[in-house]
Amino acid sequence: MSGIIVVGAGQAGASLVETLRAEGYDGPVTLLGDEGAAPYQRPPLSKKYLLGEMTRDRLLLRPEAFFAERGIEVRAQARVASVDPSAKVATLADGETLPFDKLAFATGARPRLLPPEMGGGLAGVHAVRTLADVDAMRAAFEPGRRLLVVGGGYIGLEAAAVAAKLGLAVTLIEAAPRILGRVACAETAAWFAALHRAHGVDLREGVGLARLEGEDGRLARAVLADGETLDVDFAVVGIGVQPNAELAEAAGCAIENGVAVDAACRTSVPDLFAAGDCASFPWRGVRVRLESVPNAIDQGAAAARAMLGAATAYDPMPWFWSDQYDVKLQIAGLAKDWTRIVTRPGAREGAISHWYYRDAELIAVDAMNDPRAYMSGKRWLESGHSPAPEALADPAADLKTL
Repeated sequence: MSGIIVVGAGQAGASLVETLRAEGYDGPVTLLGDEGAAPYQRPPLSKKYLLGEMTRDRLLLRPEAFFAERGIEVRAQARVASVDPSAKVATLADGETLPFDKLAFATGARPRLLPPEMGGGLAGVHAVRTLADVDAMRAAFEPGRRLLVVGGGYIGLEAAAVAAKLGLAVTLIEAAPRILGRVACAETAAWFAALHRAHGVDLREGVGLARLEGEDGRLARAVLADGETLDVDFAVVGIGVQPNAELAEAAGCAIENGVAVDAACRTSVPDLFAAGDCASFPWRGVRVRLESVPNAIDQGAAAARAMLGAATAYDPMPWFWSDQYDVKLQIAGLAKDWTRIVTRPGAREGAISHWYYRDAELIAVDAMNDPRAYMSGKRWLESGHSPAPEALADPAADLKTL
């Protein structure tokens, strides 16, 4: 008997199948994953789980019985090899075929890896994406060991913060002129660079990696682009991710920075949908792909409703967060093409926020240990309100009056 198949058992896939049942769908629902684990949270992997402050069972999105009780078949070791939209059949790597009426791709993204010629295949070189990735590196986080972090994005910074907190000697290199170059303003980047240096991280901006070198197949040193050689015990590579769109592309779906979907999460192929990190969608005149938990949850739910014939335009307010040391960064909006940054000190010591304007329009906010600024910014962005930059810059001005 056919039904709905969801390929990808991460946050988006779990949200999608849960919404199908919540909205009254009573046909067969199958959730296919290839990690050998029930759906789990990814953000704590590089934070509390790596620190040892969260156990494996607490990572689960839902108790395993949750899906069974709702008649959702979860197959955690089922890699999909192909999807035939004409025959309405998904074929697994072992040759098994599964019929479907509708299918959704929630295949997520994968880390960009160093090529073999740069030492990417050496033992002791790690990426951060899956539970298996973090399990493979946890034992290396011992006080006194030397860690090289390649890449100054949020994943690299979070790994560096965990390592420094655990007493490792951490060097972080970023080839671009500054950290967070693609996602944050220079003011936010400088604030976090100072934070990491204050915790003993040797943070080097504008310094690329030439190659990693090993002994007996294991990482032993790093050669930097400027010729300097560093002895290291292991490395974490955080140089971005790429969407897992190959399966959808082979099924005939249009690809544009991921699986291209319309405002209702429909791909270019009838009865095929996509949601989460793998999907790009139209948003306020541009096409975006959001790598965040809120987007995975909300877009997964939107895809489920579209599959059931209740399609609505997906119009999210992007928001993100990052935990580093005792700092919680909260972000609302998309920081792109800004023309002005307004800095506002928070009400309590150490709190600060940076506000992004495109001319007179507020488009995003970065709030460091300042939840009040974040919540105000998020509400303003959702309502389309833009307080005057000059008024916002005045620390004496009450956010409520703005």
